[in-house]
This record gives sequence, structure tokens and C-alpha cells, in this order.
Amino acid sequence: MADACGQILLGSGLTVLSHPLMYIKVLIQVGHEPLPPSLGRNLFGRQVHQLPGLFAYAKHIIQIDGKAGLFNGLVPRLCAGSIGTIVHSKVLQKCQEQGTPQVLGGQQKAVEGSLQHVVNETTKEMIARSCATVVTHPFHVITLRCMVQFIGRETKYSGVFDSIFTVYREEGILGFFAGLIPRLLGDVLSLWICNLLAHLINTYAIDDSMSHTGEIKNCSQAVTGFFASMLTYPFVLVSNLMAVNNCGLSGGLPPLCISISHLGGLLEASKQRGQHEQRQQFIFPEASGRQDVRS
Repeated sequence: MADACGQILLGSGLTVLSHPLMYIKVLIQVGHEPLPPSLGRNLFGRQVHQLPGLFAYAKHIIQIDGKAGLFNGLVPRLCAGSIGTIVHSKVLQKCQEQGTPQVLGGQQKAVEGSLQHVVNETTKEMIARSCATVVTHPFHVITLRCMVQFIGRETKYSGVFDSIFTVYREEGILGFFAGLIPRLLGDVLSLWICNLLAHLINTYAIDDSMSHTGEIKNCSQAVTGFFASMLTYPFVLVSNLMAVNNCGLSGGLPPLCISISHLGGLLEASKQRGQHEQRQQFIFPEASGRQDVRS
């Protein structure tokens, strides 16, 4: 229990520190570009139009909502993190005590460091992480919708309990699980890619006779985790778009079915960096003709 409390406190601290980054990331994902592109130079020295960076975006939010505005949606995200940590630890403990079916081979206990051991441990972690994701996804949906309200200056989702009643009244139980499937797929694929790649690197590319072998293996785990996150990022993007889809906010996407063709349209629109207003109208057609209250 003490370990779980420590994990909750540590996770909550990291969540508070990283929340402004997630806030800005979500606003960018839904296509909100409040500032026009500026001329700059890329890595090759060529002059190109560049969209505002992290600090410019944060400064824009602070000018409108103050420093506290960078933490919109923090409370439901803290709830999701705390509940997710408890569910994850409890489910993982149950899996360790009862054991999971051996995926490879029929041995009772696999040798540590073997492929069978990696697969079995990854299976347990997948079960625990998936349970935590399912349980906390309603809070994730509320978090995203609290963030997206910044675009249209709404206050529809003002608190955790009020947001729960709002989602249930307008969309029913299924509204709490919008975007769950792609999020689960992304988490599972990321976990398996990370662990299997790290096992291959540690087994065939790192010699145990090398000095600082443990540190090198930890670095390989971090590198493969970053690589897996990049590969599965489209699942995160689709999940977030589905979570704010048809949520009744002017900043949310219009009612549509998130599909590959829609993502292709988003990518095509993102190439037109100089046509700032056209891209906003492409993603939020209902906002065309509406005066931007932030201008």
C-alpha cells in the first residue's frame, strides 16, 4: 500500500509538471492555430513558414487565461492517474500471484531474460495496463474536452462531476468511452514493440562482458520506448480526435467518422502552412463566419 501511495504522489507531481505540455499538444492535435505562421529557417537553412512553437503557444494561453489557464483539465487527469495507478498495481499483483497462461513453452517458470520470460511478463503488464486504461478512460475524455473548450471559450465542462452528468445526459454510457479502442491498440502495440525490441537489442547487440551493461540495457529500453511511441502515435491522435468528436463544443470536430481519409485530409491541410484561415475552416467549418473572440 505504501508503494502505491508513493507511486500516486510521484505520478501526480509529474502530471502537474507535464500538464501544460499535454494541453498544448491536444490543442495542436485538434488543429487550433491561434497565431499566424512566421518566417524562419529549417535545419538546412532554407527559409520556410513555421507555426508557433511551444513557448509562443504557452504565452498565448497565458495572455488569455493567465498562468492558471495552462492547467485546464488537470483535476480529471489527476483522478485518472491516481485511479489508474491503483488499478494497475492491483491487477498486476493478482497476475503475479495467480500466474498467467504461459504463452511460449510449457515450463512452469521461464528463465529470466529469455524470450519466454519477456513474453509472459509483457502479457501480465498488458493485462494490468489495459484494465487501468478502460477504468480511467472516462476521466481522459473529460480531460480532453475541458482542454478543447479553450478554442471556443465555452464552460460546458466545468468540473469533474458536472462533466460526468453532461456526458451521460447527452451521449449516455458510450460517451465515456469515445476513442477507447484506438487508445487500447496504441498502448498494447507500444508495449509489445518496446519490450520485444529491447529484448532483441539486449540479447544480440549487447555483450554481458561489457562494462556498465545494466546502464546500457536501461538506455536501450528507453530508446525502444521512444521508438514505439513514435510508431503508435497515430493511434493516440485518432483516439483524442474521437474523444472530442461530437462533444457539442465549437472547438470540437464536427460529427464525422474518424477514418484514414479524414487523417489524410488533415495532413494535406497541414501542408498549407501559409493558409492559416483555410486550415481552421477545414477542421472547424462551423467556425467560419464566427468572429474569433481572441483576436
